[in-house]
Amino acid sequence: MKKNVGSADKIIRLVIAAIFVALYFTNTITGTLGIILLVLAGVFSLTSAIGFCPLYSIFGISTCPVKRTE
Repeated sequence: MKKNVGSADKIIRLVIAAIFVALYFTNTITGTLGIILLVLAGVFSLTSAIGFCPLYSIFGISTCPVKRTE
């Protein structure tokens, strides 16, 4: 797996995951939508931790800085 998630993207994903978890555990969002947001929070946290996003690879997106070879 080639990393395709940059550091700024990792931080954004972790912040969004924390917001989703906070919304669920404060009972602001409950039920099916709450469970979906918890799953998304898990996916965002996992992709942030490993630095690879499968959807980015499908669409050819990379937020990692390009390493120059001179």
